[in-house]
Amino acid sequence: MRVLIIADIEGISGVYAVEQTSPALSRFNEGRDFMTADINACAAGLKAAGVDFVAARDCHGNSYSVRWENISDDVDELVCGEIYTDRFDSLETYDAVVLLGYHAMAGTHKAVLEHSMSSKEIQNYWINGEKVGEVAIDAGIAGDKGVPVIMVSGDDKVCKEAKELLPWIETAEVKRGLSSFGAAMLPPQRAHKLIFDTAKKAVENFKNAKPLVYNKPIKFRVDLVERIPLPNLHNHPDIKVIDGRSYELEAETVEKALFKSL
Repeated sequence: MRVLIIADIEGISGVYAVEQTSPALSRFNEGRDFMTADINACAAGLKAAGVDFVAARDCHGNSYSVRWENISDDVDELVCGEIYTDRFDSLETYDAVVLLGYHAMAGTHKAVLEHSMSSKEIQNYWINGEKVGEVAIDAGIAGDKGVPVIMVSGDDKVCKEAKELLPWIETAEVKRGLSSFGAAMLPPQRAHKLIFDTAKKAVENFKNAKPLVYNKPIKFRVDLVERIPLPNLHNHPDIKVIDGRSYELEAETVEKALFKSL
């Protein structure tokens, strides 16, 4: 069995502040260390359940967060940097996906560091009329390739969001959101044990998991925050402008819809 861990940073155990999420800010090395430790705990749980090959994808920002030198031998391959042609490299070669350190969609009340792709640019995303966040988008990308998401880790809000979308999902609630920038967190050893145990259980219950497949064509709507320019319509003549902050497009897959919207 081959499993891909896709790791973001805002839902990582120990992370609650913007300063932990950007290389330009003071506490980024904390975030990097915490993200690497969560990946190691998850990989160990997957291997304990009998997974043959575990890859981890640093999917935060421009993919410069994971500390390569501290990744454990339970991770067989670490994918970093920009890929350009695909959101995730060789996703179709995996049997299952773990969304590690994910966060709730933009606007979720009391969710830690909530946003949808970009807090500076995106107010909301919609797929086929349903408001979605990064869990739904990435699960949909995996689902179009026939791969189910079997686990999500993060705060209580993203775990609830994932359960509503993917009823079979195993969730590791490593913190409870108190505000966008505050959380009640498990101590490190307990958080890592929870991630380990949840990853192991997710593999053991793999037979219950299903790929998330949206009806096609994908109708993808983007609501921008204030004063962000709309896409260049000369380059994207098929984009339908709804108003000064919103536009809609259609695509064959969730991945194509996401890239087309950028």
